Amino acid sequence: MAGEVHVSDDALVTGWGLVVEAYALTAAAIRRDLLARSGLDVASFEVLLRLSRSPGQRQSASQLAAEVSFSSGGFTKLADRMERAGLVERIAGHQDRRMVWVTLTPAGKRTIAAAAAQHAQLLRQQVLAPLGVEDFTAMSALMRRLRDAASLPPTRVPEETAWP
Repeated sequence: MAGEVHVSDDALVTGWGLVVEAYALTAAAIRRDLLARSGLDVASFEVLLRLSRSPGQRQSASQLAAEVSFSSGGFTKLADRMERAGLVERIAGHQDRRMVWVTLTPAGKRTIAAAAAQHAQLLRQQVLAPLGVEDFTAMSALMRRLRDAASLPPTRVPEETAWP
């Protein structure tokens, strides 16, 4: 491409390693502090956050499991714990009893409101403070671009040009 700057393999691998390492360290600190402040593990926080932002504050269990990258069995165990804690309720579908809806309870709404505020405070300390608004905004735009590129269907190599 015209104007493309060459990046050595070593610089590319090192740069990507820094992204992965910085994310892992920052995410671990946020997970630890979020649990200490709110009592929520990251998976429960993610479920409550997604439900709070969903129409009617409910989603199907299978969709929610996929969004938080859980198997159906793993999500069932998580939902069991969250239901016992009074944060969510599972409701069987009226027309199809196999369909299960997960919905926020009033306690779940209060919990996610408080936890989201604590999470935002942690992000301000752990991410925004070291980067600043301009770099954070640029990073967010870059990560969205990278996510969107990774979400595209893979390009299929025509069979006649495939490697032997």
